[in-house]
Amino acid sequence: MLEVRGLTRRFGGLTAVKNVDLEVSEGQIFGIIGPNGAGKSTLFGMIAGAIVPTSGDVKFLGRSLNGVQPHQACRLGIARTFQLVRPMKELSVLDNCVVGAMAHGASVRQSIPEARRCLDRVGLASYSDHLAGSLSIGNRKRLELARALATKPRLLLLDEVMGGLTTREVEEMVGLIRGIRDDGVTVIFIEHLMRAVMALAGRLAVLHHGEKIAEGPPEEVTKHAGVIEAYLGSEPC
Repeated sequence: MLEVRGLTRRFGGLTAVKNVDLEVSEGQIFGIIGPNGAGKSTLFGMIAGAIVPTSGDVKFLGRSLNGVQPHQACRLGIARTFQLVRPMKELSVLDNCVVGAMAHGASVRQSIPEARRCLDRVGLASYSDHLAGSLSIGNRKRLELARALATKPRLLLLDEVMGGLTTREVEEMVGLIRGIRDDGVTVIFIEHLMRAVMALAGRLAVLHHGEKIAEGPPEEVTKHAGVIEAYLGSEPC
């Protein structure tokens, strides 16, 4: 489904992502981990069309995304969430989700049923009439997810969607992400919480200083000496 070849992004003298290759198959849950500043969110930005690569190529369903703007990538079937969630606080939860559902050109009225379906999918149906600014951090994360789902993606990029959640909320989010994959949406996620990474990822890539230093099944990657040294600190049990 997704092919990343030689992807590089430089910001002046800083190389944020260097010559990264990835392949993600349809129906996969693919994890990306690494220290802060490793280039993970920059990689997401290039896949989603928000950041122009310095070199390399991203292909989605066989089509190059070079030159594709974020709204065009969204219409092709790529949606993403952000590490720092920023709902439109003065709008209702429903209206926030309606904005996502309008991504394909539907009117507000046409978008409401899809927005309600997505809010129900993430467990926020009872909050539809609440102001988005009144939500807890856990429910703001769910709203961010619902808004992305409302764009009807085939590929969903989740940037630390479990950051700041309680243990119970993390368990619920893990189940929700699995269910979304089972609904037919391929998922790539960035996450620091290793118990969630190990529970979700069918395949895992590790970035360090912008370069991919390991890729494979999670149980193998987390035993990789370079990954332990660069990120994990000690070999996991």
